[in-house]
Amino acid sequence: MTVSYKAQRVADVEIFYREAGAKDAPVLLLLHGFPTSSHMFRDLIPQLADRYRVIAPDLPGFGYTKAPPRESFQYTFDNLARVIDEFTEALGLDRYALYIFDYGAPVGLRLAAAHPERVTALISQNGNAYMEGFSDEWGAWQAYWRDPSPENREACRQSLSADVIENWQYRTGADPSRLSPDGYMLDIALMTRPGAEEIQLDLIRDYRTNPERYPEFQAYFRKHQPLFLAVWGRHDPAFLPAGAEAYKRDLPHGHVHLLDAGHFALETHADEIAQIIRSFLGQHL
Repeated sequence: MTVSYKAQRVADVEIFYREAGAKDAPVLLLLHGFPTSSHMFRDLIPQLADRYRVIAPDLPGFGYTKAPPRESFQYTFDNLARVIDEFTEALGLDRYALYIFDYGAPVGLRLAAAHPERVTALISQNGNAYMEGFSDEWGAWQAYWRDPSPENREACRQSLSADVIENWQYRTGADPSRLSPDGYMLDIALMTRPGAEEIQLDLIRDYRTNPERYPEFQAYFRKHQPLFLAVWGRHDPAFLPAGAEAYKRDLPHGHVHLLDAGHFALETHADEIAQIIRSFLGQHL
């Protein structure tokens, strides 16, 4: 299956995205997380594109999307969601299933809550929407949320380091024999671009707005009962399996699969995740 690499301008942002599948097939929109890009879906897209039109954009501030500097563009989750919303409209996507991972969860759930009629299904891969999903590893970020001092901002910079990206985010809980260096090496390289760290620190500060929106997201779940699947790396150091199970409180018909994987479960379990998604969507859509 051929994957195409494209760009779509949305106001002052040029969104890079990957696309595969027939134009008239059901749409599956893949939203990546921190600190990665649509590159994380490189092994998943070919396994789904025979049935679905699979589209994976790079969020502003990530990957190969060209966005303005932070002096002229607000790097907030509201703004990321606005850009992706306008991106879907520019492509004429009026119905789509959402795959939400990490940062992609608060972005995608903002879209879903605003346009429930557009969302055919939700697939959460370590994409949190409940307080019990947080581990105890968020201390520096939470301190920065409470007090945006220069000292607290600087303390969060460690999260952007090569060591933390590779060894904490990617390697924790992952089978080293199945973990390619391609993902973390690209993420580390892109983090060295001028201005990249300051953009990420702005988003770390704004992440506090996401738990504030959890009651809104949960109300959307209860009211609209979207088809729901969680495929979750059980060894994720940031988002605990309890965050996956919590979805069933509001989506009792949802399906939860816990994998013997870490945060970046696709890096080691793309084949398994693809089969779970194909089975789930094949039965329900």
